[in-house]
Amino acid sequence: MSDEEITLTAGDAEATVRPGNGGRVTGLRVGGVELLRQGERFGCFPMVPWCGRIRDGRFRDGAHVHQMPLNSPPHAIHGTVRDGAWRVARSSADEAVLTYDLVEPWPYPGRVTQIVALTEEALTLSMAVETYGSSFPAQIGWHPWFNRHLSDDGPSVQLAFDPAWQEQRGDDHLPTGERVEPKPGPWDDCFGMPGGVDVTLTWPGRLRLEVTSPERWVVVYDEQEAAVCVEPQTGPPDGLNSHPRLVTPLDPLETSTTWRWTRL
Repeated sequence: MSDEEITLTAGDAEATVRPGNGGRVTGLRVGGVELLRQGERFGCFPMVPWCGRIRDGRFRDGAHVHQMPLNSPPHAIHGTVRDGAWRVARSSADEAVLTYDLVEPWPYPGRVTQIVALTEEALTLSMAVETYGSSFPAQIGWHPWFNRHLSDDGPSVQLAFDPAWQEQRGDDHLPTGERVEPKPGPWDDCFGMPGGVDVTLTWPGRLRLEVTSPERWVVVYDEQEAAVCVEPQTGPPDGLNSHPRLVTPLDPLETSTTWRWTRL
């Protein structure tokens, strides 16, 4: 794995990106305060070409059933690109463009492009999946690990969002296909926000961060003490089977998420 690290700056905001570690945003600091959990597996990684779990690691594309490695038995989880090294297409003081060519075990050729763009008030992540030939189903999402506390003695982050529904979660951690009224946490659950993802994280007295996306699905995971995850994505877990989005030569799959902060 390459140790190359790209540092983006805008005002007193600073983001670091590790192309060799799955195209991951490894840090986001505002006024010197780190918002993302540190460590090789954390930060914020892209989820492509699927998000969350695929039931038993299998998905159907027409008459073909494809088997993905069971990296979270009995399921496959979070796509393949977080395990690979991305290439740097270009970078500047406040923007990095990375690419990744899909390879086995994913059965279709294609290219993923991710743009990480920083301003003094926001970080925007954009991603696109293109095919070189055959059409195929895919998903795009991001998995950020936000620190629960911004300092050792700081207050715990507070989450606020107003989903239209919660996907009922089965014993296998996958949606059953039923939609229920949103329930109180803790969560490892998928929610529907038809008007677009809009989740606010507030560290009282320190910072407010609004996570938005044009997509209608978000997974919220807050079962760990160190961090909380707010994951905008183009479909629910097991979405390659339940809500496939087709990538075609004329129609790539594209989306974005923006994290905008306000000091308190």
